[in-house]
Amino acid sequence: MTNRKSLDSVKKAAKEAHEQASVLARALPYLRRYTGDTIVVKYGGHAMVDNGLSNAFGNDIALLKQVGINPIIVHGGGPQINAMLERMDVETTFVDGLRVTNAAIIDVIEMVLAGTVNKQVATLINQAGALAVGISGKDGGLIEAHKLVKHVWDDSLKRERAIDLGLVGEPVRIDPRVLYALSGSGLIPVVAPIGMDKQGQTYNINADIAAGAIAGAVRASRLFMLTDVPGVLDKDGNLISELTEEEAKEAIATGVITGGMIPKIETCLEAVKTGAQAAVIMDGRVPHACLLELFTEGGSGTLIRANRS
Repeated sequence: MTNRKSLDSVKKAAKEAHEQASVLARALPYLRRYTGDTIVVKYGGHAMVDNGLSNAFGNDIALLKQVGINPIIVHGGGPQINAMLERMDVETTFVDGLRVTNAAIIDVIEMVLAGTVNKQVATLINQAGALAVGISGKDGGLIEAHKLVKHVWDDSLKRERAIDLGLVGEPVRIDPRVLYALSGSGLIPVVAPIGMDKQGQTYNINADIAAGAIAGAVRASRLFMLTDVPGVLDKDGNLISELTEEEAKEAIATGVITGGMIPKIETCLEAVKTGAQAAVIMDGRVPHACLLELFTEGGSGTLIRANRS
């Protein structure tokens, strides 16, 4: 009986080893394709607060660096900011998903994003064996920002009117030199989406928008947007595997793409327009989503590019 169990264990181990070797062999063409490329990953949502998914994410990013790909991580931190503001008994409001930000709130946001959350994300990657360095968009003049002007429809006026969001900003210029310096030294940049204008005013920037601007500036092979949905869905709820700029705009115009997916699509289109090769909206709740997209034939999520190849 002991010999039988031992033989079964040997066979099981051999089978698992064969499967691992087969997976590596199938991934080899994709490894060759992306070696030396830059991948910008917007990290947030469920993937960021689930311990199992966050540990898998750290391992995956470390693996990408190990095989010769240069990942840049841009992270959110909305739940963590909410928790800190609640603890401090500070009220906060939102307009179309954007947090109205005054001088007191911007200090909290910077403390949480550029401090606690930024270092937590870097630590995930470091614990997986890579070397990650946490920075904010203020470091090295990475993200120059200016005040975001938001317009909303006013039924009483029958026209759009401007809403003052306070210290909410948008990128006007990306200086990627600090990113190149870190990546070229074998380090993985982890970026908190905080920007600054020429007068030194700090701005809170939506993480999606910051990631898209950075992806365009560094001419990334891919911008990965980790979300809490499988990707872009058609009217029947089926995943759309690929969209061109023209198809994406048509889907918005016809109501196929609605709500919070619209600004994500617009961010992806802007990233592609300004230099990124393609963007992918994918489900961050799926373990190893980034690896599935890069190293498998079917990929993961919805790929957005300027034109079909």
